[in-house]
Amino acid sequence: MDSEWIPPEVDSRRPSVARVYDYLLGGAHNFASDRDLATGLLRVEPRARELARANRAFLRRAVRALAEDGVAQFVDIGSGIPTQGNVHEVVREVDPHARVVYVDNDDVAVAHSRALLAGDDRVAVVQADMRDPAGVLAAPELKGLVDLSEPVAFLLVAALHLIKPAEDPAGIVAALREAAAPGSFLVVSHLTHEARPTKTAAIGKLYDRATSPAVSRSHAEILRFFDGWDLLDPGLVYVPLWRPDEGEAVTDPERFLVFGGVGRRA
Repeated sequence: MDSEWIPPEVDSRRPSVARVYDYLLGGAHNFASDRDLATGLLRVEPRARELARANRAFLRRAVRALAEDGVAQFVDIGSGIPTQGNVHEVVREVDPHARVVYVDNDDVAVAHSRALLAGDDRVAVVQADMRDPAGVLAAPELKGLVDLSEPVAFLLVAALHLIKPAEDPAGIVAALREAAAPGSFLVVSHLTHEARPTKTAAIGKLYDRATSPAVSRSHAEILRFFDGWDLLDPGLVYVPLWRPDEGEAVTDPERFLVFGGVGRRA
Protein backbone atom coordinates (compact mmCIF):
# COMPACT_ATOMS: atom_id res chain seq x y z
CA MET A 1 0.00 0.00 0.00
CA ASP A 2 1.18 3.50 -0.88
CA SER A 3 2.04 5.24 2.41
CA GLU A 4 0.20 8.32 1.13
CA TRP A 5 -3.07 6.63 2.11
CA ILE A 6 -2.03 5.49 5.60
CA PRO A 7 -3.23 7.76 8.43
CA PRO A 8 -0.73 7.75 11.33
CA GLU A 9 -3.27 6.30 13.79
CA VAL A 10 -3.88 3.14 11.75
CA ASP A 11 -2.83 -0.15 13.37
CA SER A 12 -1.63 -2.18 10.39
CA ARG A 13 -1.16 -5.30 12.51
CA ARG A 14 -4.87 -5.96 13.00
CA PRO A 15 -6.88 -6.99 9.94
CA SER A 16 -9.67 -4.66 8.87
CA VAL A 17 -12.82 -6.03 7.28
CA ALA A 18 -12.85 -3.08 4.84
CA ARG A 19 -9.29 -3.80 3.73
CA VAL A 20 -9.84 -7.58 3.47
CA TYR A 21 -12.82 -6.87 1.21
CA ASP A 22 -10.67 -4.46 -0.80
CA TYR A 23 -8.08 -7.22 -1.29
CA LEU A 24 -10.70 -9.75 -2.40
CA LEU A 25 -12.00 -7.24 -4.95
CA GLY A 26 -8.49 -6.76 -6.34
CA GLY A 27 -7.70 -3.47 -4.59
CA ALA A 28 -4.31 -2.29 -3.38
CA HIS A 29 -5.26 -0.52 -0.13
CA ASN A 30 -4.53 -3.31 2.33
CA PHE A 31 -1.78 -4.50 4.65
CA ALA A 32 0.00 -7.82 5.17
CA SER A 33 -2.32 -8.61 8.09
CA ASP A 34 -5.35 -8.13 5.81
CA ARG A 35 -3.84 -10.32 3.12
CA ASP A 36 -3.04 -13.02 5.68
CA LEU A 37 -6.66 -13.12 6.83
CA ALA A 38 -7.87 -13.11 3.22
CA THR A 39 -5.55 -16.03 2.45
CA GLY A 40 -7.10 -17.96 5.34
CA LEU A 41 -10.54 -17.05 4.05
CA LEU A 42 -9.65 -18.35 0.60
CA ARG A 43 -8.57 -21.65 2.16
CA VAL A 44 -11.96 -21.97 3.87
CA GLU A 45 -13.88 -20.67 0.84
CA PRO A 46 -11.83 -20.84 -2.38
CA ARG A 47 -14.53 -18.81 -4.17
CA ALA A 48 -14.34 -15.90 -1.72
CA ARG A 49 -13.34 -13.47 -4.48
CA GLU A 50 -16.33 -14.56 -6.56
CA LEU A 51 -18.61 -14.09 -3.55
CA ALA A 52 -17.22 -10.58 -2.93
CA ARG A 53 -17.80 -9.68 -6.58
CA ALA A 54 -21.36 -11.05 -6.45
CA ASN A 55 -22.11 -8.92 -3.40
CA ARG A 56 -20.66 -5.87 -5.15
CA ALA A 57 -22.73 -6.61 -8.25
CA PHE A 58 -25.88 -6.78 -6.09
CA LEU A 59 -25.05 -3.33 -4.71
CA ARG A 60 -24.71 -1.92 -8.22
CA ARG A 61 -27.97 -3.47 -9.47
CA ALA A 62 -29.92 -2.29 -6.42
CA VAL A 63 -28.51 1.24 -6.62
CA ARG A 64 -29.24 1.45 -10.35
CA ALA A 65 -32.82 0.24 -9.80
CA LEU A 66 -33.47 2.85 -7.12
CA ALA A 67 -31.91 5.64 -9.14
CA GLU A 68 -34.15 4.67 -12.05
CA ASP A 69 -37.08 4.83 -9.62
CA GLY A 70 -36.21 8.46 -8.91
CA VAL A 71 -34.16 8.25 -5.72
CA ALA A 72 -31.58 11.03 -5.74
CA GLN A 73 -30.04 10.62 -2.25
CA PHE A 74 -27.96 7.63 -1.14
CA VAL A 75 -26.25 6.97 2.20
CA ASP A 76 -23.81 4.04 2.00
CA ILE A 77 -23.14 2.89 5.57
CA GLY A 78 -20.11 0.66 5.99
CA SER A 79 -19.02 1.74 2.53
CA GLY A 80 -15.45 0.46 2.75
CA ILE A 81 -12.68 1.47 0.37
CA PRO A 82 -13.87 2.96 -2.95
CA THR A 83 -13.51 0.64 -5.92
CA GLN A 84 -14.47 0.85 -9.56
CA GLY A 85 -18.23 1.10 -10.01
CA ASN A 86 -18.81 2.73 -6.64
CA VAL A 87 -22.24 4.05 -5.66
CA HIS A 88 -21.86 7.61 -6.95
CA GLU A 89 -20.58 6.34 -10.32
CA VAL A 90 -23.53 3.96 -10.75
CA VAL A 91 -26.09 6.56 -9.66
CA ARG A 92 -24.75 9.25 -11.98
CA GLU A 93 -25.22 7.07 -15.02
CA VAL A 94 -28.93 7.59 -14.28
CA ASP A 95 -29.00 10.97 -12.51
CA PRO A 96 -25.93 13.22 -12.79
CA HIS A 97 -27.24 15.40 -9.94
CA ALA A 98 -27.75 12.63 -7.36
CA ARG A 99 -26.07 13.03 -3.96
CA VAL A 100 -24.14 10.28 -2.16
CA VAL A 101 -22.76 10.06 1.37
CA TYR A 102 -20.22 7.37 2.26
CA VAL A 103 -19.95 6.33 5.92
CA ASP A 104 -17.25 4.13 7.42
CA ASN A 105 -15.25 3.84 10.64
CA ASP A 106 -12.07 2.51 9.00
CA ASP A 107 -9.33 5.15 8.88
CA VAL A 108 -7.86 3.93 5.58
CA ALA A 109 -11.28 3.73 3.91
CA VAL A 110 -12.13 7.26 5.01
CA ALA A 111 -8.75 8.74 4.09
CA HIS A 112 -8.76 7.17 0.64
CA SER A 113 -12.40 8.12 0.03
CA ARG A 114 -11.78 11.75 0.93
CA ALA A 115 -8.70 11.95 -1.26
CA LEU A 116 -10.43 10.29 -4.21
CA LEU A 117 -13.60 12.38 -3.96
CA ALA A 118 -12.09 15.76 -3.07
CA GLY A 119 -13.72 18.58 -4.97
CA ASP A 120 -16.97 16.73 -5.68
CA ASP A 121 -19.68 18.80 -4.02
CA ARG A 122 -22.36 16.12 -4.46
CA VAL A 123 -20.44 13.47 -2.50
CA ALA A 124 -19.49 13.50 1.19
CA VAL A 125 -17.47 11.13 3.36
CA VAL A 126 -18.34 10.65 7.04
CA GLN A 127 -16.13 8.89 9.57
CA ALA A 128 -18.62 7.31 11.95
CA ASP A 129 -19.66 3.95 13.33
CA MET A 130 -22.96 2.40 12.26
CA ARG A 131 -23.40 1.26 15.88
CA ASP A 132 -24.24 4.92 16.56
CA PRO A 133 -26.91 5.66 13.95
CA ALA A 134 -27.85 8.93 15.65
CA GLY A 135 -24.25 10.07 15.26
CA VAL A 136 -24.25 9.05 11.61
CA LEU A 137 -27.46 10.97 10.91
CA ALA A 138 -26.25 14.04 12.83
CA ALA A 139 -22.90 14.26 11.02
CA PRO A 140 -22.50 17.75 9.50
CA GLU A 141 -21.26 16.27 6.20
CA LEU A 142 -24.46 14.23 5.87
CA LYS A 143 -26.79 17.02 7.01
CA GLY A 144 -25.17 19.38 4.51
CA LEU A 145 -25.93 17.10 1.58
CA VAL A 146 -28.95 14.93 2.43
CA ASP A 147 -32.47 16.21 3.11
CA LEU A 148 -34.11 13.54 5.28
CA SER A 149 -37.54 15.03 4.64
CA GLU A 150 -37.16 13.67 1.08
CA PRO A 151 -36.74 9.99 0.08
CA VAL A 152 -33.29 8.55 0.68
CA ALA A 153 -31.77 5.10 0.13
CA PHE A 154 -29.86 3.69 3.09
CA LEU A 155 -27.37 1.04 2.00
CA LEU A 156 -26.23 -1.57 4.54
CA VAL A 157 -24.45 -3.90 2.14
CA ALA A 158 -22.30 -6.55 3.84
CA ALA A 159 -22.56 -4.37 6.95
CA LEU A 160 -25.02 -5.75 9.51
CA HIS A 161 -23.22 -9.08 9.75
CA LEU A 162 -20.36 -7.08 11.31
CA ILE A 163 -22.63 -6.25 14.27
CA LYS A 164 -22.89 -8.60 17.25
CA PRO A 165 -26.37 -9.37 18.66
CA ALA A 166 -25.53 -7.43 21.84
CA GLU A 167 -24.85 -4.35 19.69
CA ASP A 168 -28.49 -4.36 18.53
CA PRO A 169 -28.35 -4.50 14.71
CA ALA A 170 -32.15 -4.28 14.54
CA GLY A 171 -31.98 -1.03 16.50
CA ILE A 172 -29.62 0.41 13.88
CA VAL A 173 -32.12 -0.29 11.11
CA ALA A 174 -35.03 0.96 13.20
CA ALA A 175 -33.26 4.28 13.80
CA LEU A 176 -32.71 4.71 10.07
CA ARG A 177 -36.34 3.81 9.37
CA GLU A 178 -37.59 6.38 11.87
CA ALA A 179 -35.40 9.06 10.27
CA ALA A 180 -36.47 8.19 6.71
CA ALA A 181 -39.22 9.94 4.81
CA PRO A 182 -41.98 7.88 3.16
CA GLY A 183 -40.73 6.55 -0.16
CA SER A 184 -37.26 5.90 1.23
CA PHE A 185 -35.47 2.59 0.73
CA LEU A 186 -33.31 0.14 2.66
CA VAL A 187 -30.77 -2.08 0.88
CA VAL A 188 -29.30 -4.97 2.88
CA SER A 189 -26.99 -7.86 2.11
CA HIS A 190 -26.00 -10.23 4.90
CA LEU A 191 -24.01 -13.41 5.47
CA THR A 192 -26.15 -16.49 6.19
CA HIS A 193 -25.46 -19.95 7.59
CA GLU A 194 -28.58 -21.54 6.12
CA ALA A 195 -26.96 -23.50 3.29
CA ARG A 196 -23.35 -23.91 4.45
CA PRO A 197 -23.27 -23.76 8.28
CA THR A 198 -19.84 -25.37 8.67
CA LYS A 199 -18.29 -22.99 6.16
CA THR A 200 -19.83 -19.86 7.63
CA ALA A 201 -18.78 -20.94 11.14
CA ALA A 202 -15.17 -21.21 9.92
CA ILE A 203 -15.43 -17.76 8.33
CA GLY A 204 -16.72 -16.39 11.63
CA LYS A 205 -13.72 -17.80 13.52
CA LEU A 206 -11.34 -16.18 11.05
CA TYR A 207 -13.00 -12.79 11.46
CA ASP A 208 -12.60 -12.95 15.23
CA ARG A 209 -9.05 -11.69 14.51
CA ALA A 210 -10.34 -8.65 12.61
CA THR A 211 -11.69 -5.23 13.56
CA SER A 212 -15.26 -6.58 13.33
CA PRO A 213 -16.77 -10.06 13.52
CA ALA A 214 -18.68 -11.94 10.84
CA VAL A 215 -22.03 -12.90 12.37
CA SER A 216 -24.05 -15.13 10.08
CA ARG A 217 -27.84 -15.12 10.49
CA SER A 218 -30.80 -17.11 9.21
CA HIS A 219 -33.16 -15.96 6.48
CA ALA A 220 -35.82 -15.25 9.12
CA GLU A 221 -33.41 -13.21 11.24
CA ILE A 222 -32.28 -11.12 8.26
CA LEU A 223 -35.87 -10.67 7.11
CA ARG A 224 -36.71 -9.05 10.45
CA PHE A 225 -34.39 -6.16 9.58
CA PHE A 226 -37.06 -5.23 7.02
CA ASP A 227 -39.81 -4.80 9.63
CA GLY A 228 -41.62 -1.60 8.67
CA TRP A 229 -40.36 -1.76 5.08
CA ASP A 230 -42.20 -3.26 2.10
CA LEU A 231 -39.90 -5.73 0.36
CA LEU A 232 -39.52 -5.24 -3.37
CA ASP A 233 -39.62 -8.24 -5.73
CA PRO A 234 -38.04 -10.77 -5.67
CA GLY A 235 -37.82 -10.46 -1.88
CA LEU A 236 -34.89 -11.55 0.28
CA VAL A 237 -32.86 -13.91 -1.91
CA TYR A 238 -29.29 -15.01 -2.50
CA VAL A 239 -27.59 -11.95 -3.98
CA PRO A 240 -27.14 -13.17 -7.58
CA LEU A 241 -30.90 -13.86 -7.74
CA TRP A 242 -31.86 -10.24 -6.98
CA ARG A 243 -32.87 -8.90 -10.40
CA PRO A 244 -29.96 -10.42 -12.35
CA ASP A 245 -28.93 -8.69 -15.54
CA GLU A 246 -30.63 -9.92 -18.69
CA GLY A 247 -29.17 -13.19 -19.91
CA GLU A 248 -27.30 -13.84 -16.66
CA ALA A 249 -27.78 -17.46 -15.57
CA VAL A 250 -27.31 -18.34 -11.90
CA THR A 251 -26.57 -21.91 -10.80
CA ASP A 252 -26.32 -23.13 -7.20
CA PRO A 253 -27.16 -19.71 -5.68
CA GLU A 254 -26.74 -21.07 -2.12
CA ARG A 255 -22.98 -21.16 -2.63
CA PHE A 256 -22.91 -17.35 -2.51
CA LEU A 257 -23.63 -17.42 1.27
CA VAL A 258 -25.23 -13.96 1.28
CA PHE A 259 -28.89 -12.90 1.15
CA GLY A 260 -29.84 -9.52 -0.29
CA GLY A 261 -33.02 -7.50 -0.43
CA VAL A 262 -34.48 -4.02 -0.87
CA GLY A 263 -37.36 -2.54 1.11
CA ARG A 264 -39.45 0.59 0.68
CA ARG A 265 -40.83 2.69 3.52
CA ALA A 266 -44.52 3.28 2.94
